[in-house]
This record gives sequence, C-alpha cells and structure tokens, in this order.
Amino acid sequence: MPAPLFELDHLAVTTDDGSRILDVEHLAVPEQGITVLAGPSGAGKSTLLRLCNRLEVPSSGTIRYRGTDIDQLDPLALRRAVGMVFQRPTLFGGTVRDNLAVASPTADDATFAGALERAGLSGSFLNRVGDDLSGGEAQRACLARTLLTEPQVLLMDEPTSSLDPAMTERLEGSVRALADDGVSVIWVSHDLDQVRRISDRVIVIDHGRIVPEAAAVRWLCGPTDSSPPLPVEAAPPVLEDDSSRRGGGADA
Repeated sequence: MPAPLFELDHLAVTTDDGSRILDVEHLAVPEQGITVLAGPSGAGKSTLLRLCNRLEVPSSGTIRYRGTDIDQLDPLALRRAVGMVFQRPTLFGGTVRDNLAVASPTADDATFAGALERAGLSGSFLNRVGDDLSGGEAQRACLARTLLTEPQVLLMDEPTSSLDPAMTERLEGSVRALADDGVSVIWVSHDLDQVRRISDRVIVIDHGRIVPEAAAVRWLCGPTDSSPPLPVEAAPPVLEDDSSRRGGGADA
C-alpha cells in the first residue's frame, strides 16, 4: 500500500506560554485531488499547512512526506516539491517575466507563457508590470511562479480571501485543472460555499484539533442544510481518495 501524501503523528505546536495551537494525534492525507482544511478562523488550519513544507516546525511529533520524515529532507528541495501559494500575493519589482525568472532563471519565454496559461493567464502578461496587476491577476502570477518549480503538491492558504467573486471563480478553476492533471492540492478555507465547490475531501479543524465526523458535518452543513453531504473525514482519519467527488469541484 503506498504511503500517504502527508502523515502526521503525535503532532503538537505550542506557544512560549505552553498554549497549544495544534494537537493532532494522527492524520493521513492522500494523494490526488483537492483536500480542503476547513474550520473557523484561528483554528490552526494555516499552521498545519505551513508545517507541510517546513515554513513552521512542530514543537513535538512527526510529519512524513510520502513516507519520509521531512526533518530528513533538504528544506529547499522540499519547498520546490511542495509549493506554497499564500493568502496575499507578493510580487517583486519589475515585470511578470522578472518575477517568473526568480523561480526559473534559465527558462525561456515559452516556458514562462506555459506556466501563466496553467495558472489561467495568457502569455501577454509577461511584459506587464507586477504593480499594475489586479489582485486576482497577481495571485495567478504567483501561482505561475510556483508552478515553474514543478511542484508535486500545492499548498493554498486561503488564496482567494481578498479576491472578488469573478477572480475567485477563475483561480478555483485553474487549480481544479491542475488537480485533475495530477497535482495534489491542500487548500485552506473557512468559506463554506467554497469548500463545497472545490473539495474532493474535507478535514475540519477547530481549536487545533481534528473535528470528529458528526461534529464536522454539523459545522459544514448545518442541521437544516439539504445539500448533498460533503466527504468529511473522521478523526483520527486515514483519508482515502473519494473518486465520486472528482470532476465536481470549482465552477470554471
């Protein structure tokens, strides 16, 4: 049986005063599709996400990436394999081409244009100045920059929180296409409508803990919601790919 994409055991993140931000006994995230980390603001979702490529380190416990303890992996190599798209897009000075060259200095314009197209932008954006882009355009340019490292996994930390509905729909569609093309995605969101649009499976986190299945369903759907149930994972979950959800993600 293949190893999960990520597997967390006896994981804790504590503050200097001893307060626990995360307390995860066991969590296994499978390959393929879009796994959404859902829950209220401040629940620990972004912290868990940042642990997956060592932007943060746990106070105790183990994180394995495809069966290997990430403490044994070179952090830069890990971050190229496990790319991160942050909540707010950050572009460097200069053109979009200049920004893409940061990720792949030897790539040519055809390669840059290909990355832009995978992120939902045309090659004509190469000569655009980063400061002149809209929020949605800047976020997709950042996604293209991440894609140039050829990541096997994308970590998305509420990437649409500052975007309007049209730009949100476009970014969701771009990421759904990447997931359908084989890139595993872990997406943080507290937007219930978005969770329903994009998720192949859902893990609910509250107060730093994985929420048990029944409570997760109540949080996600509510007792009077007649929508089809989301594929919620119980705690402690060993997640399996739910092929019935494939193709039912973001409106594109």
